[in-house]
Amino acid sequence: MMWQHYYTVRNAAEALDLLAANRERARVIAGGTDLLIELDRGVRRDIDVIIDISRARDLDGITLNGDAFRLGALVTHNDVVGDPRLVARGLPLAQACWEVGAPQIRNRATVAGNVITGSPANDTITPLMALSATVTLASLDGERTVPLQQFYSGLRRNIMHSDELLTAISFPALAHDERGIFLKLGLRRAQAIAVINCAVVLAYAADGVTVRRAAITLGCVAPTIFNADVAASALVGRPLTSESIADAARLAAAAPSPIDDVRGSADYRTDMIRVLVGRALRTLASGSAGASFPRQPAMLWGASRGKTQAPSAPGGEAITHPVGTPTPIDTTINGASYSVTTGLEKTLLRWLREDARLPGTKEGCAEGECGACTVFLDGAAVMACMVPAPRAHGADIVTIEGLHGDTHSDRTDLHPIQAGFIETGAVQCGYCTPGFVMAGAKLLEEQPSPSRTQIEQSISGNLCRCTGYYAIIQAIQNAAATPSAHADSTQHKETSV
Repeated sequence: MMWQHYYTVRNAAEALDLLAANRERARVIAGGTDLLIELDRGVRRDIDVIIDISRARDLDGITLNGDAFRLGALVTHNDVVGDPRLVARGLPLAQACWEVGAPQIRNRATVAGNVITGSPANDTITPLMALSATVTLASLDGERTVPLQQFYSGLRRNIMHSDELLTAISFPALAHDERGIFLKLGLRRAQAIAVINCAVVLAYAADGVTVRRAAITLGCVAPTIFNADVAASALVGRPLTSESIADAARLAAAAPSPIDDVRGSADYRTDMIRVLVGRALRTLASGSAGASFPRQPAMLWGASRGKTQAPSAPGGEAITHPVGTPTPIDTTINGASYSVTTGLEKTLLRWLREDARLPGTKEGCAEGECGACTVFLDGAAVMACMVPAPRAHGADIVTIEGLHGDTHSDRTDLHPIQAGFIETGAVQCGYCTPGFVMAGAKLLEEQPSPSRTQIEQSISGNLCRCTGYYAIIQAIQNAAATPSAHADSTQHKETSV
């Protein structure tokens, strides 16, 4: 049993009331990409109340007021990647967000959730700390603002009170005389937990050459992410030369006593800190910090970007789904209305398969690694194993069973992606295929003629153990060369389970 009571709130005020009433027994969920796994594995046995803020629109949005950014608690990693203001004036954070997971994860996972989880390997904390970010914490007693550097009290521990909600993250935008970069070393190109990561932010003097202020922040080398102040100070008053870069990189590597784990030994991390910091500084010196950032990345988030209003309860209060009661999850799946009174304590993946009786969506890893369970939730591609079942209430969901193509084509009712898989023999065991098909279909919706790079980005969250990906990529390329699929022809009907 993962929870006893699941609340869907419409705004921050409802969330604060529930937090005040339940305190240590409650946890807030937005993306849920960490919390759901912990609940499913029995790590959080003391929690029986979940407060879903994912549709509280007053907690969403990115604003740039003057020279300061403010990110609401519901800002996802893809929201950051897709905001040109942040790419221009908050590049280190945008680069870090792009490194998180895969499109399906970035469509759900929030920057605030990454900050609260507090793992030293979490990518967005490092640039936010280098950018001098603060967090706003709210309760019924009021608000307080805390510098991110003072937010952590130890490994995965922070100073939040049990009745507090992180409502916003703020940081100054990079000025005209400032440059920044984020770099990450992982064991694979996507879906990788950092071996180490680093963020560097430099401010230049009036001559445009001499460093007048510097921040070098290191992640995944100690129990908490920290600023390598001695290394940063060694740059102040100096231009970025081979000598000054080597000095700063050496001092950065000497700062911590690195952790030693399965992803890298302490000695390896020490050497890689030197390498990564040196690389970051050389890139800043060359003026090419943003050169590799994707210009039209595969987002897989649809026209609405998965953003919808929370449904309203009859009395105007927060919607609740208590486990063990016949409270229905009312939703739309593949154009049909469903009212399901079971599975309130499950993930969306298991609920779709076991309670909505739609087994096309597959369970591979159940922890957001393989992509076999990809579905569309309110228009955005997500991993169904990382979504709680009650989030389906009032939502619009599309599964592989509902993916339809051009009824006038040679292969009646097949989506071009499905036809492409058949033509290229992109299926062997077929277990991963629904996830690949869903990811490819969403890519063609937003990029009708995708490049090979965009195709690779779109399936970076999907794993196949049989075909080696070549036929899969070809299938998507073939599908892109055919007319786009027509609107879903599924008739609307009522379904009770």
